[in-house]
Amino acid sequence: MESVQAVKQRFELIGNDPGFNRAIQKAIQVAPTDISVLVTGESGVGKESIPKIIHSQSHRKHGKYIAVNCGAIPEGTIDSELFGHEKGAFTGATATRSGYFEVADGGTIFLDEVGELPLPTQVRLLRVLENGEFLKVGSSKSQQTDVRIVAATNVKMFEAIEKGKFREDLYYRLSTVDIALPPLRERKGDIHLLFRKFASDFAMKYKMPTLRLDDNAVAMLENYRWSGNIRQLRNIAEQISVLEKERQITATTLRNYLPDAGKNLPAVVNSSRKSESDFGNEREILYKVLFDMKNDLNDLKKLTNELMANGNVGDVREENKNLIQRIYGENDKADDYENVIDDAYEVTQVDTTPTSYEAQPEPSYTEVTSSNDRYDFAQEIEEEESLSLIDKEIELIKKSLERHKGKRKAAADDLGISERTLYRKIKQYDLQ
Repeated sequence: MESVQAVKQRFELIGNDPGFNRAIQKAIQVAPTDISVLVTGESGVGKESIPKIIHSQSHRKHGKYIAVNCGAIPEGTIDSELFGHEKGAFTGATATRSGYFEVADGGTIFLDEVGELPLPTQVRLLRVLENGEFLKVGSSKSQQTDVRIVAATNVKMFEAIEKGKFREDLYYRLSTVDIALPPLRERKGDIHLLFRKFASDFAMKYKMPTLRLDDNAVAMLENYRWSGNIRQLRNIAEQISVLEKERQITATTLRNYLPDAGKNLPAVVNSSRKSESDFGNEREILYKVLFDMKNDLNDLKKLTNELMANGNVGDVREENKNLIQRIYGENDKADDYENVIDDAYEVTQVDTTPTSYEAQPEPSYTEVTSSNDRYDFAQEIEEEESLSLIDKEIELIKKSLERHKGKRKAAADDLGISERTLYRKIKQYDLQ
């Protein structure tokens, strides 16, 4: 059994990352057995190297080694490719054909992207793993094969199982030993080594001096995310080797070849801005509703005060008919004035003054004792307002109305308030 270092030299594998070394060590240890192996990792991490190591270190090393990309074979022909077919099994089957499992008998088959296999093919593969039997397409005769299967995938298998895209029993048959290869971003110490190897190879290939990176460029290279892993790093090295005349590469030059270099946060997309705008509009609408509700509460308080001062329900009803209709709308309760007055009385018992952590003065109460008033025990809350501020407000409203000759809309614009608010204050301060 070869050492990890010897295997890396033999297969030209670059890197000293502990996770990477551990994956190679597991491949060497499992190679002498016939256990099925599942290699997992992101696309571009070099999963195809592991089955080669396993085959070379096994007793099958003199047998055939066949690599099959399951994602590249159309669903309609993959069964024929893997298991073969009989003559006349389908249109175009002009002769009997042997599949990979028959050809590789005594050797190793590497099923790359095994997560892309169709469900019917998964059933056939499970049968091969369990007892070594398979059927050619169009045949009823079972055949035997002795094949070591090593599979690889970048699919999250448990998610695929939950979605019904991959059989759970097949997963456990394939993953007797699971070898996980770490992504390049977790192998920071290996990134520069790999780049130098690729730069040297391309320098020889294109007959030009080898690329060199300065310290800032090396730091940028090591901190980049590398979503395409080793495959992406190799492509970047080739691009720079061909396109750059200067052989000393700076961080500024390197940034031109790295998409979104230095950006670790996701970009804000239009949909996010739109949702934020929608949230702002909803908030403005909510504020408006709350302000209108507060004004309606104040109007109901005023209605109750007038009732208690007047004592005549009919007069109060006629004078405030528009107010009652606005608050209750076109419904039965708008005509039930006893209920309207009850609501107005209940509202006056609610303190709508904003709460504060500071001590608030105790409100004073005035008891109404008129024998003709059905609300003999009603208590009116006298708001603790500053008389000087009220006087100033009345004075400003009067001046604005005089300036605009009683035109309320112009006066409201001048005061910076709505016409409805001005109308309410005119009635509140009896400025008719």
